[in-house]
Amino acid sequence: MKNAILALTLAATATSGAAMAADIARGPSPYYSAPAQGAYYNWGGAYAGVNVGYQWGSVSNTSTNPSGLEGGLTGGYNWQNGQFVYGVETDLQISGADDTFAPYKFSNPWFGTLRGRGGIAMNNVLFYGTVGLAYGGLKGENAGLSESKTEIGWTAGLGAEVGFTPNWSAKLEYLYADLSNRTYSVTGTENGLSSSFVRIGVNYHF
Repeated sequence: MKNAILALTLAATATSGAAMAADIARGPSPYYSAPAQGAYYNWGGAYAGVNVGYQWGSVSNTSTNPSGLEGGLTGGYNWQNGQFVYGVETDLQISGADDTFAPYKFSNPWFGTLRGRGGIAMNNVLFYGTVGLAYGGLKGENAGLSESKTEIGWTAGLGAEVGFTPNWSAKLEYLYADLSNRTYSVTGTENGLSSSFVRIGVNYHF
């Protein structure tokens, strides 16, 4: 009987020791925790923001090269599938780009775009490309006469956006826009505007 009691005691001690060893090997939670589900940045949904930048370009069939500061409003919607982010974006800008080369002066007082956007997200950093419709005003002046037209064309570009809170992000973007030619009486020929834009902006994600 004593031998049986001794054997049971040794077995219980061994089992308790193994359990304690397993607990030590696993470690308490302060030393290890699995990544929380949903911890990655969510790019999906609607957003709106503001941007400011610089524009430079040229007017066809003249030697004028309008350039200047620009800024405006942006809005869009993203869908996200894993690392892939895609969506639509529109913006409307006011521009101070102009240039005079005698006898002509051309300016681009406003422009806008409607674009598709797609890219790869690395958690809270998004690299993207964009392409779509561009439109804007082009004003020509000569000898006291002026003429303004709305022109339509295309745009494409690249950008990077960083989410620094769950609702706020900042971006750096380059766009090229080409507005098709229209006939101007002040020049007696067709004129169109091609421009490059570098701009920074912030977006609020709803």
